[in-house]
Amino acid sequence: MELWGCLRGALTWGTLGEVWGGLCSMGLGDALGGALLCGTLGMVWGALLHETPWGGHWRGSALRDPGDLGGALLCTEVDGGTEMTFLPPHPPAGAFLMQVASSCPLAANGSVMGFDFTLSFNKNPLVCYDPDNQRFVACNWGLLQRQAMQLAARLNNGSTWVQRIEARRQACSDLALRFWDWTVLRRTQPQVRIIPAETGNARVPVRLTCHIWGFYPPEVTVIWLHNGDIVEPDDYNPISAIPNGDWSYQTHVSLLVAPVAGDTYTCSVQHVSLQEPLLEDWSPGLMPEVTILVVVATVLMVLGLGLFLAGVYRYKARPPAPGYTPLPGDNYPAGSI
Repeated sequence: MELWGCLRGALTWGTLGEVWGGLCSMGLGDALGGALLCGTLGMVWGALLHETPWGGHWRGSALRDPGDLGGALLCTEVDGGTEMTFLPPHPPAGAFLMQVASSCPLAANGSVMGFDFTLSFNKNPLVCYDPDNQRFVACNWGLLQRQAMQLAARLNNGSTWVQRIEARRQACSDLALRFWDWTVLRRTQPQVRIIPAETGNARVPVRLTCHIWGFYPPEVTVIWLHNGDIVEPDDYNPISAIPNGDWSYQTHVSLLVAPVAGDTYTCSVQHVSLQEPLLEDWSPGLMPEVTILVVVATVLMVLGLGLFLAGVYRYKARPPAPGYTPLPGDNYPAGSI
C-alpha cells in the first residue's frame, strides 16, 4: 500500500467542503454537519462510503448515515493506481484511520473552561482548533507536518468550518447546564466496613482498615474514634479517593492498635450525601492464647460432664444385690434380716 500517495491525493484532490474519502469524496459538509448534530460531546465522524481510483473521476460514492459512528479509510494499490475505500468501525489489519474528537473540560460550577477539537490520523493529532483565535492550526510537526498545514489552511479558507466548530463549542455550555444536576450534582451515599488484620508486631498487634466505597462526589472525611475519643493514625496520609469507573469512588484509612477487652474502635465517615456521620464499630475478641485456653477448658468440661452422666446411668441400671428382700407388711425386727 502507498500511504503517502493516498494521503497526498486526499489532501489535494478537490476541496474539503466536497470530499472526505481521502479527504475528498462527496457531501462532506452535510455529513459532518449531521454528525455534529448527533447530540454527543465526543464528536465522531459519520463517514462517506466510496471507492475512488485516482484516475480523475469517481467510480462510485454514497453518503452514509452520520449516525454510523466511526469508520476507516483504506488506501490500496489497484491497477497501478491508488484506491481509497470506506471500512466499517472494525477494519482489518492495514487500515488507516481518520478520527475526529472534541472535548470541553468543565469547572466545579459547571462553566466551560475550554474547548478542544482535534483531527487525527492513525491516532496522531493532525489538525487542532485554536478557540482563542478561532482558527485551525497544524498540530503535527513530524512526517505529516506539510499535510497538516495544508489541511489547516483549507479549513480556514472561509468561515463555514469555524462557525460549525464554534456551534459545538456553544453546545458544550448548553449540554452542561442540561445534564449538570443529575451527573455532577448527584449524591450517592458511601458504604463502610472495618477489616482487622494481624501485624506480627507485639506493640501494635492489629491493623484496622476502614474501607469506604460507592460514594459520590469524591470528597469524604474519615475519622477514627477509640472509645468515643478521636485518635490519629500513626501513618496518617491525606485521604485520596480512587475512582471506580462508574462515577463512584472508594478509599480506605488504616489504624494500628493494641486492643484490650472492652475497647471499641469506630470509623466515622462524613459525606455530603449523609445527614449525620456514618459509624462502623469494631471491638476486639479474645486474644489467641486465651481463645485456646477457653477451647481446651470447654472440651474438658464437656468430657467430664459426659463421664458423669454415663456413671449415673450405669448406677441406676445396675441389678439388685443378692440376698433376702423383705416383703411389704413384714413384722421382722429391724436389722434382723
